[in-house]
Amino acid sequence: MAIIAAGAPVPEFVLKNGDGEDVTPATLAGKTSILVFYPFAFSPVCTDQLQIYEEVLPDLREQGVELYGVSVDSSYSQKAFADSLGVSIPQLSDFEPKGAASKAFGAYFDPAGMSNRALVLINPDGTIGWSYAADSPGDLPGANLLFDGIAAARG
Repeated sequence: MAIIAAGAPVPEFVLKNGDGEDVTPATLAGKTSILVFYPFAFSPVCTDQLQIYEEVLPDLREQGVELYGVSVDSSYSQKAFADSLGVSIPQLSDFEPKGAASKAFGAYFDPAGMSNRALVLINPDGTIGWSYAADSPGDLPGANLLFDGIAAARG
């Protein structure tokens, strides 16, 4: 499954935030958002990735970009994960139906039943501005890739 391409409309999805509230395309409308798909809470590479992204979160927000972590873990696991790391990046659960949003964005890794490591920038107008999928779930996309994606989306 290929990652969603730049220029495509944002697919319909429903993810749950840490308070159990629905996050949909309408929730993200009007702002630039990056969905950070990752395999599992508490795994080593995911831990490193979220800690690295937390360090650059003020710079991203300064550019008007919100970051959201997305995995197939339950919102309870994600909250515990974020709390244990001390990160403020909102976590969105793609738990049930398992991986539905990840599949819609082309970020699902079917052989292992989890999200692949992928980044998807959503423009304020509800189109995809940029996307990236790692060659393997074990690859860690550095923070510089986020800034490259923002620059590419803004042309």
